[in-house]
This record gives sequence, C-alpha cells and structure tokens, in this order.
Amino acid sequence: MLDEESGNNLENKEQSDRNNQTVGDLPTKNPEIKYPVKPKDSASLIVLRNKESELQVLMGRRGRKAVFSNVYVFPGGKLEACDKLPNPASNLRQNLSERISTDIGKSSSFAMAAVRETFEETGLFLGAPGDVGETHNQSWNQVRALGLAPDLAKLEYVGHAITPASKAFRFNARFFYAWESDMSGQLGGSGELADLAFLDIEKALELPLVDVTQFMLEEIIRRKESGFTIPTTYPFFGYRKDRRYQRYK
Repeated sequence: MLDEESGNNLENKEQSDRNNQTVGDLPTKNPEIKYPVKPKDSASLIVLRNKESELQVLMGRRGRKAVFSNVYVFPGGKLEACDKLPNPASNLRQNLSERISTDIGKSSSFAMAAVRETFEETGLFLGAPGDVGETHNQSWNQVRALGLAPDLAKLEYVGHAITPASKAFRFNARFFYAWESDMSGQLGGSGELADLAFLDIEKALELPLVDVTQFMLEEIIRRKESGFTIPTTYPFFGYRKDRRYQRYK
C-alpha cells in the first residue's frame, strides 16, 4: 500500500511507528491527582486447543491507539451494563462463581463479558441453544438471532489481576479459559485484534506481552502440566507500591 503524496510504503511506515512506541505500557496518572484511579471491571477469555500434541492459545495484537498498545493479548474487555441481562444456556459452576465474587450476579457478569468480548473480537462464541432475551445490545442481539446463549458451565477460571495504582488506566480483571472445540463461529471478529491466530503456547511467551498476560500464560502451562485438574487455589496478580505481587488462595 502506497502513500499517494510521498510514494512511501505505508506498511513500512506503520511498522516503523510501532517500533518507535513503548510497547504495552500504561500511562502514569497525573501526580496532581491524590487518589488512585478506580479499576474498571474487565474480563478475558483464554481460548485453547490441542493440535498435533501441542497446546495452542488464541491471541491477537492490540492497535497503537489501544490502552495496551502493540502487545499481544487474549480477547477481552470491560464489563458493560448489558452483561447483567442475558439469560445463559448454563450457569457458572457454583465453586467458580464463589471464587470470582461473593455477588453471584457480579460473577456471572464477568463471565458474560468474557464470552461477549471474545465473540466480538474473534467471531467465536461459547454457547449452546437458548434465548438470551432482550438486552438492547448489538452483540447480544446477534447471538439471539443465532438461537444461542452463553454456555457458562464450559468456562474454567484462571485468576484475578489488578493493574498498578500509579497508572492512569486501571483494570480489575478476571481471566477464564475455554476450549475451541466447545465454541462455534468463524475466526475473524471486529478487527480490534490484528494478527489473530492460534499459537503454540510456548511460542506465545516469546511475543511482546504485558506482565499479567505472561503470568496467565504461565498459569495455563501449570494447568497443562497438572493435566488440567481443577486446582484448589487460584492466583491473584497485582502490585504493592509498584512492585509485582502474587498470591494463591
């Protein structure tokens, strides 16, 4: 693709622009703001598949204007008010719901957001026959037209992360995983994620990643090594005075 005014190759220019950017770093909050920014609730879905004895994960690259710019991420995003409304085809397992929040409705909203965002960004939907009902949301309306509803019982919980208090944008994120074989649709999505593809999970660790994405990939590898048995403890990834902090409980 050529720039008609200069004749320069735009693809090379865009690549140069990306290389000159700081990868994946969240902007620091204004020092004049006394208190930390309240984290926004968000959710991500780690989509897995086995291919030729290799565990693969679905990842894509955020654009230059995204909060996490030019890094590879799992599909996901912020909880929306509409995520409280759909009727699921199946509910989260009770033990997972209690892990995520003491509020069952809030736990369900995290799960719904992960499923919706994955549908929007990848074209894949974790669903079963059902009727989500009226939500006044375009994505959920598309799902309703397909005669599907979220199959939340197929979700597994990975962990919880909160971004640093020193940043201008903060997220209170829950991570789930599900298997591609339980999903329907064609890989594509809205275009929010470039270079969207299934990658061998060890190779995915070599990509430009933010620390929490790397941590959750490593957690999935730990699950693989245990045969994906249901764990007795789950990780929290956060920061204390801008120093990384992890615990399992």
